[in-house]
Amino acid sequence: MKVAAIVEGDGEVAALPILLRRLGEWKTPGVWAQILPPIRVHRDRFLNREEEFCRHLLLAAAKCGEDGWIIVLLDADDDCPAELGIKILERAHVCIPHRRVSVVLANREYEAWFIAAAESLDGQRGFSFDPMEIIDAETPRDAKGWIKRHKSDKSYGETTDQPAFSARMDLQLVFDRSRSFRKLCTEWSRQVLGE
Repeated sequence: MKVAAIVEGDGEVAALPILLRRLGEWKTPGVWAQILPPIRVHRDRFLNREEEFCRHLLLAAAKCGEDGWIIVLLDADDDCPAELGIKILERAHVCIPHRRVSVVLANREYEAWFIAAAESLDGQRGFSFDPMEIIDAETPRDAKGWIKRHKSDKSYGETTDQPAFSARMDLQLVFDRSRSFRKLCTEWSRQVLGE
């Protein structure tokens, strides 16, 4: 099965294929999925311009083929992931009713998943985390800033740190602590295994 993703950031273009391959090894070992290079969109234009929304979905559908799967992964920011996700999915089914589509909104940002797995990233790329610090991973509005403040050089590069952290984070920790990541896992199993 071919998997075509639509993402909003340059970091996700590099990081999501890594994460999806790891997710496959973890959740569906022995089942092969071809992860295609993601399609990058500008979130606001993608969500607010119908012609752009459909154009990108049609491109994803052409890339993954009749038997493929399209996953739209965006940051929820201040929106409710469940409510916005349902609206996007309904619109997608109007545009490409003949394709399998999932919508996952990272609550609040993709980087919230790194916060959920902070212990497993301690010592990686200058990141340090005090295990006594208690935080709800999906609460901080500026998850990128939270990561940056926990790095020795106080910098965060989406195109370098995001793929590296996606390759290293403990997926079970993220699963246990992030509802939006559990949604990604559920969609993976549902689409890849037909559950």
